Amino acid sequence: MTNNKVYLVGAGPGDVAYLTVKAYRLLATAQVLVYDALVDTQLLECVSQDCLKLDVGKRGGKPSTSQAEINNLLIKYYQEGKQVVRLKSGDPFIFGRCISEIEALKSAGCEFEVIPGISSALAAPLLAGIPLTDPVLSRCFAVLTAHEPDALDWEALSRLETLVILMGGKNLGEIVHQLLRYGRLYSTPIAIIRWAGTPSQAIWVGELGNIVAQTAGLSLSPAVIVIGEVVGLRKYSR
Repeated sequence: MTNNKVYLVGAGPGDVAYLTVKAYRLLATAQVLVYDALVDTQLLECVSQDCLKLDVGKRGGKPSTSQAEINNLLIKYYQEGKQVVRLKSGDPFIFGRCISEIEALKSAGCEFEVIPGISSALAAPLLAGIPLTDPVLSRCFAVLTAHEPDALDWEALSRLETLVILMGGKNLGEIVHQLLRYGRLYSTPIAIIRWAGTPSQAIWVGELGNIVAQTAGLSLSPAVIVIGEVVGLRKYSR
């Protein structure tokens, strides 16, 4: 019996300051670090010099490590008796593709633990000064990925007061088109927060009717998009 584990750890939205205490302690003792492309490089300084660091990040349109390869790496180093940290941006269970890794670890008899992180879906609006709930303007909000916009029920989503959209930068035009198609007003406020929680953070605020033109030609990834009247509350929180 060994005491090693594979830890599936949420790195938070970016800056090392938003890392949880438990995640920080696990990084300090990691012998193998398997990390995503969106993880802030400052976090790599939290591990020891002897730690093996493996970049398996997945970025659209670029060569990336397959999920099967990542699963095999986690199993391989666990079976070698290593303390393995699988570091994911945000929270592992919010669009973190954890289930495949957990199933592989279980099948191989590997001990594992999931460590929560602060999701950019919650942190990015806050860092931009946008409250996601309000007693009048927003009694609920939905978090979604627009990586595959054709798979979403836009008619249902358009009726919700506040939307928080991840992985939607490249599909901004389609997002706007679908929401307008199903009754949202051209004047509906929208905010785009790129690289939230990092020194490169940038924010664009507009309306559904003008945001596409406003951001034409700009790279909007990685971004969190907030749509709804709560965007207008930003002026009171800054």
